[in-house]
Amino acid sequence: MRWSGGLRRAFGLCAGLGLAFALAMPVAHAQRVEGDRAAASGIYEAEVPVNSQTDTERNNGFARGLAQVMAKISGDRTATGRPGVGQELRRAKDYVAGYDYRQDQGVSATGAPTFKTMLVVRFDQAKVDSVIGALGLPIWPQPRPKPVLWLAIDDGKGPRLVGVGQSNAARAVLDRAIERGYRLGLPAGNAAEQAAVGAIWRSDTGAVARASARYSPPMQLIGKLYRKGTGWKADWIFVDAGRVLSKWSTEHSDARAAMAGGADGGADALIRRYARRGGGAGAPGNYRVLITGIDSADDYIRLMTHLQEISVVRKVRPVHAGPDGLLLELELISGLPGFRKMIDGRGVLVGSAAAASDGTTPPAESETPLVPTFDMR
Repeated sequence: MRWSGGLRRAFGLCAGLGLAFALAMPVAHAQRVEGDRAAASGIYEAEVPVNSQTDTERNNGFARGLAQVMAKISGDRTATGRPGVGQELRRAKDYVAGYDYRQDQGVSATGAPTFKTMLVVRFDQAKVDSVIGALGLPIWPQPRPKPVLWLAIDDGKGPRLVGVGQSNAARAVLDRAIERGYRLGLPAGNAAEQAAVGAIWRSDTGAVARASARYSPPMQLIGKLYRKGTGWKADWIFVDAGRVLSKWSTEHSDARAAMAGGADGGADALIRRYARRGGGAGAPGNYRVLITGIDSADDYIRLMTHLQEISVVRKVRPVHAGPDGLLLELELISGLPGFRKMIDGRGVLVGSAAAASDGTTPPAESETPLVPTFDMR
């Protein structure tokens, strides 16, 4: 490829302007479910409330739904704050496999009927897995364990165990666990298990583990919920195979909110122990790449637009333009493997067979690595 004098001038002009560009994204098509009541049923599905069925409201719902799915897959409550995630949430409709709406009816505090529209979204598993890997988010492997919830509640009349027959009393913590991407089981609540209330109240994890021996896996989320002042407090212990992984407390004026905190702490404990970094990501750092196939100023603008849309690219610095192509230095949040994943299938850049570096680590300054080459299409 030869760079003309005009193209060199265009390169210098475009590099100095720092232009921002927008890319129109394809619209995801709905796939309606006939007959059945639409509901999210897996970790790649989500449901969010919406105010209407307009395109704008639906796209906002897609973003909130994808945030839910990423949090469930990674187990990370702060996943949306990680580098690059916000940019992908703005492209959420590109990850949608199908969606539907559901109307929920309720009753207000005054007794009047209420109606709420829920958007139920099904995301493409392969696409979501790919972007999570490219962004280097942690992955909480499946299948996931189902710890046994040993919860005793004292509302002023003495502590009582919540068993299967009283599951509605623990609905807040059970539902919150599902939102975090796992499930909790309850003991049967027979007379022998009711006697474990004393062990729960004195935080005797060994006694509770023995009472839980008939259940699998050998994991227990032990909690006691009681009144404190005008509100509620819950003390929690998470035990895995006899080992205490975490202890914490939650307080709230609403008993349901104090109870839900048990599921959050349980998920956090499991993730710290079992989550792993997503595959296909390298080390963050600055990497040099050579871009070929740029024959005009329009090509250069299209390249810069494309790089701005790649969520793993934080900064782009043009280094040199020559007969062999355009040398760029990219600041990448997940190395060249993450970069390759994100450009794959977008039809703008294609990795050249000459790209020899695996990009798992940034090159040392003393080294002279082979620069990966990407061809523009």
